[in-house]
Amino acid sequence: MGEDRRYDYEKYSEVRTPNAEPYLNRATKYALDVANGKTVAGRLVVLAARRHLDDIDRARDAESGFPYYFDCREADRIIRFAETLTLAEGDRPRPLRLYPFQAFILGSLNGWRKKSNRARRYRTSYVQLGRQNGKSLLNGILAAYYGNFDGYRYPQIYCTATQRDQALIVYKEITKFVRSDADLDECFRIHEHNSTIDCRLTHGIIRALSGDTKRIDGFRPYLGIVDEYHAHKTDQMYKLLEGGMKQMPSALISVITTAGFDLNSPCRELYEICRNILSGLFENDTQFVYIAELDTEDDIWDPNNWVKANPALEYNPDAVENLKPIAVTAKEMGGNTLRDFLVKQLNSWLQLTDNIYIKDADSFKKLGERRRGLDAFRGSRAYVGLDLSSGGDLTSIALVIPFWEDGVKKYYVWSQSFMPARRMDEHIMTDRAPYDLWRRDGLITVTETMGGIKTDYKYILACLFGIAKEFDIRIECIAYDPHNASAFLQDLEDAGYNSVSVVQSARSLNDATCDFELEAKAGNVEYDGGNGLLVWSFLNAVTVSNSFGEKKLDKDLRTKRIDPCDAVIDAWTMAMRGEETIDINAAVEEWLKVYRE
Repeated sequence: MGEDRRYDYEKYSEVRTPNAEPYLNRATKYALDVANGKTVAGRLVVLAARRHLDDIDRARDAESGFPYYFDCREADRIIRFAETLTLAEGDRPRPLRLYPFQAFILGSLNGWRKKSNRARRYRTSYVQLGRQNGKSLLNGILAAYYGNFDGYRYPQIYCTATQRDQALIVYKEITKFVRSDADLDECFRIHEHNSTIDCRLTHGIIRALSGDTKRIDGFRPYLGIVDEYHAHKTDQMYKLLEGGMKQMPSALISVITTAGFDLNSPCRELYEICRNILSGLFENDTQFVYIAELDTEDDIWDPNNWVKANPALEYNPDAVENLKPIAVTAKEMGGNTLRDFLVKQLNSWLQLTDNIYIKDADSFKKLGERRRGLDAFRGSRAYVGLDLSSGGDLTSIALVIPFWEDGVKKYYVWSQSFMPARRMDEHIMTDRAPYDLWRRDGLITVTETMGGIKTDYKYILACLFGIAKEFDIRIECIAYDPHNASAFLQDLEDAGYNSVSVVQSARSLNDATCDFELEAKAGNVEYDGGNGLLVWSFLNAVTVSNSFGEKKLDKDLRTKRIDPCDAVIDAWTMAMRGEETIDINAAVEEWLKVYRE
């Protein structure tokens, strides 16, 4: 998915009947316009567009084994349905006309299908937009269509939120559609007293629910709508919806939200997962993602950039003008006014601040483009970092190997992680991370010893020593976290390796933390780009400072692991010391050489 790739419009057009003109559906047309730069969009929307187009290519390749295909007719069907609806709000009723990005979202959700049974591909959908971009309207369209016109009998559709007023927003969008169209009114029966709509054609129901998870427990939602997920303190509602749809081939959970202020919320966690899917770090072909936000390098005060977070602005110049005085006020007042502007209008999670360790994720990922492994560094010397968990969590080892290339000193970073076998399923759920896929790729080794429950330090150290022997790696030093170190110190001594305790304080780790960041920015760090776990851990890391301004790394959220990253920094502390010693000796030798001459 190269940055300079151009997508051919004709290639993605379809000929439906003999002698007919090629047809390009609106969802794919939007994806092409975004991917080719004709429509202004942020990086994550560009990635979503490319994902759509690249998946069409995969679907057409008979040898790819890709189990999905894009059905233009199904995509068109929900788009045509949407544009039969009437917008009743305002001075006068008017027909609904979807913006291209809305057609892309609806067309993608309904058009992508399984080759085996034509069931819909996407089981979950995450759409994040700024205010006033038709979020609730989109969910209202989905609810009305899936309720009566999708061919599924007795569908259960739930509009959920933390507060009743919020849960009623989507419900009211549906009622406005129904009451503004006599034909549609025949298809639905509205019950205001209990916020329920009967779907007469399918004998289904649409119901608004808020906070009362008992009312949904045990139900089988065909469509579960989670409105403004950023306001949810827990993922209980999401999980109940998810659990009820397991046996339903085409069921969907639709999350449509703005960004929020709570960086520990389940919405923020889902946002990070979805970012990683678009970036290729995670794999989940059943998760749809559309995140409209500014890029980190964008000037937030430039109105030309606001469309990235608010795609509807492209078609409404008046809305841009209305937003300008809000921006001026936010810039002048700062504080909460500025925060609200950034979060609600520009759709930015406030984590995008200076404490993120790796601020340029794209540049960091490019450090792994060569895809070299340890085999390329046979006979090299290495500094080892150990981050050993005390229980059954993720445990990591890292090797930092200095090398020279074109007269420039560089560093190769290699990492391997471990997890007790019987704890993996648990951590997949709690951490919301694809440990099973990383295990498949050889990035995580599951340990069966200690009952598969506890971390087996002896096994991990044996693996480290085996790797050193296999690739003829000369271990200069092993750096470890002294916390819970007593369990393996004797084994290190017995093996005869030089080992050093690295106190996990800002004072102790500051130099290595800063130096690694600088070397990475300079392009002097290399790792195997296939190590998605290593990349994920670095992107989870934030910096925290002591009263002297010295920095160390911490994880962003309780379940965001940075163990491989920690192991690298531990190794880096010793690599810096070792290299400094070597550099001094070399300098002295060079001086003596000059003196002798």
